[in-house]
Amino acid sequence: MSLSEDDVREHVRGVCFKKGPPGLVGAETEWLVVDRGRPGEQVPLGRLRGPLTRRPLPGGSKVTFEPGGQLELSSRALRGAEAVCAALTADLAEVHRRVRGIELLGAGVDPVRPARMQLDELRYRCMSGYFGDLTMMCSTASVQVCLDIGTAGQAARRWRLAHRLGPVLIAAFANSPVWCGRRTGWRSTRQAVWARLDPARTTAPVGDDPEEAWARYALDAPLMLMRGESWIVGPGMTFREWMRTGEPTLDDFAYHLTTLFPPVRPQGWLELRMIDALPEPYWRVPVAVASALVDLVPDAAEAAAEPVAGLWTRAARDGLRDPALAKAALACFEAACAALAGPLKDLAEQYADRYVARGLCPADDIEEYAWTR
Repeated sequence: MSLSEDDVREHVRGVCFKKGPPGLVGAETEWLVVDRGRPGEQVPLGRLRGPLTRRPLPGGSKVTFEPGGQLELSSRALRGAEAVCAALTADLAEVHRRVRGIELLGAGVDPVRPARMQLDELRYRCMSGYFGDLTMMCSTASVQVCLDIGTAGQAARRWRLAHRLGPVLIAAFANSPVWCGRRTGWRSTRQAVWARLDPARTTAPVGDDPEEAWARYALDAPLMLMRGESWIVGPGMTFREWMRTGEPTLDDFAYHLTTLFPPVRPQGWLELRMIDALPEPYWRVPVAVASALVDLVPDAAEAAAEPVAGLWTRAARDGLRDPALAKAALACFEAACAALAGPLKDLAEQYADRYVARGLCPADDIEEYAWTR
């Protein structure tokens, strides 16, 4: 039976936008792995995979690796940012106990080492052939914050708010000004790399109805690959055009969704993908601030972020040197900090004092990464 657009929209409605009362938070922290003794060389995955996957981490994080060898720790969905950060903190400490002599570098893009593929999997070979550039796959890292879709009455607003906050979060946490040993002119080189890679699959969907916007975005995105006995890379059609042949299945559509990388991706939850990786202790701040803004103070967040909605490029290039983004970020941090409590509140206020209140982000105070000397 041929796959119809109604089938696609039903999948989007029931799976991508799975409704329910909000309250759970998750985070995925990606890290560039560096050998302290040989900082300019790649750390072989074999050195990491065995010690880190042989038995579970104490906080329950899932361990995966990006194609260039970046380490990703994905937390469980937990009640609130405090629980998420505590679990990830325990698991990061365990990583250092199990693998000696490494540094986990929190930066949005590898500042020195060239991109090199370490995972020889068919999917990644196809991706590298499609994009023709390994930078995104092998040299970037992020902090991804995962939030509930919300109830049917909340979903559209939470989707809209996550997108409105996107430029603010990029600018406030930009941390990738150096790539291949040189400054690029961007505070978030990572965001610049992603945005220009393939705009049909890496920029934000358009439309106020989230389910319709995501279905249309997915249907009109070019196929990265077709799976079969032999995989076809870049077949030169959109998923919608492929459907007209009567060949794709719902499983093909679900897989196609995994090849789309917009700043906010609905996966049964909202995955905020636009934040550069950050070092200790500040990787916790976007988890705390983003969840507080969407879950605890949405009215204040919406009012603060509305004037800078859509300023993705300015946010990546200028960070908080842009006056409008600086004003929006300060208002967002003030609202989030007022809603937070305990150590995360203290850390977010410390971050705000060091960066946001001064119109700065981590990219502005990087002169040279200590480990590259």
